Amino acid sequence: MLKEILMMALDNIIGNKMRSFLTMLGIMIGVTSIIALITVVQGVTGEVIDRFSEMGAGKVTVQAYGTALKAGLNENDIADLSAIEYVSGVSPTVSLGSTAVRNNKIFEDISVEGNNEIYFENNQDMVIQGRPLNIYDMSGYSNVCIIDENIADELFWGENPINKQMYLSGQNYTVVGLMESETNFYRQNVGRVKIPYKNALSLNAAANIMNIEIYLYDANETQAANYEIENVLNAAFNYAEDSFNIVNFESILSSMQEMQSMLTAMLTGIASIALLVGGVGIMNMMLVSVTERTTEIGLRKALGAEPRQIQYQFVIEAVLLSLLGGLFGALFGLLISYIASAAMDTKFALSPTAIALGLGFSALVGIVFGWAPARKASRLKPIDALRSE
Repeated sequence: MLKEILMMALDNIIGNKMRSFLTMLGIMIGVTSIIALITVVQGVTGEVIDRFSEMGAGKVTVQAYGTALKAGLNENDIADLSAIEYVSGVSPTVSLGSTAVRNNKIFEDISVEGNNEIYFENNQDMVIQGRPLNIYDMSGYSNVCIIDENIADELFWGENPINKQMYLSGQNYTVVGLMESETNFYRQNVGRVKIPYKNALSLNAAANIMNIEIYLYDANETQAANYEIENVLNAAFNYAEDSFNIVNFESILSSMQEMQSMLTAMLTGIASIALLVGGVGIMNMMLVSVTERTTEIGLRKALGAEPRQIQYQFVIEAVLLSLLGGLFGALFGLLISYIASAAMDTKFALSPTAIALGLGFSALVGIVFGWAPARKASRLKPIDALRSE
């Protein structure tokens, strides 16, 4: 019986090609929107999350504001943090602005950052030529630096800058490494210099450290490490409130994933409006079909067809229309997603959730909006249906 009902439904859909296509069009648009939006958004946000994860997995950043009695962290505090069992190393970060000079060439407003050897051990790809700073450079008397390509082009044009000298805030520094350039929103030609952190403290006329990066052996132990770090910092600042702030990428990633879920849900809701419009189209077509096929319904009932069989026939026809529209919509949605991902240079990945959601919604729309016309057809009395001819 089910096979016969399916064949009759397909015959009716094929027999009214244009009307069936226009009815499916709303479903196609809705499913295409759901799959394309969800797939593209998940691809873009997934890549952003992956990049953040690569940058910050297993790392905790501490901003030590200090108190009126103690500003920042000293060497003993750094040693206490380094002694935590989850910590593989601690790198101070001392930032300041300066001017680089060489042979009467001046590069103003450069960004100087002081780090220790731990920083370079955990950022091994930073130096593209020469060497990174090592533990022997951290005495405070070793005037060595790593410059970026912008400074190299400005002060050492046509030369290999390695082992050449330049002046930084009036002090003579030897260039031992070269790193890639970066840009920001305000300036295209941004100069950056890395120097030993004790040298940066001296240039900054500071005794204590306000910012540190803590590297962990295992990123999965971030929560336990945070607890120990808080204990050390609380002891360092006598449990004063607002004396420090701990930022880890695990919490940032968690927030980003929550935002991704919210954005996906919102886009799904917006795209589902098109499916509802398509559902109204299906209901309209099925009501017209019931009116056109009143005699057929009356004849089938007169020959012994039960009301539920008539009802199943029209519900299945509505579901088939929805599913066909959903399948074509899924194909178009994936095609649009692939093109959009290629255009934005992001990773394209099939989203089973989006596909299942789109097809599931389309089937549900067919059942919900096909039920009323099917019920109307099943309630027609045979004698009235045959008289309508």
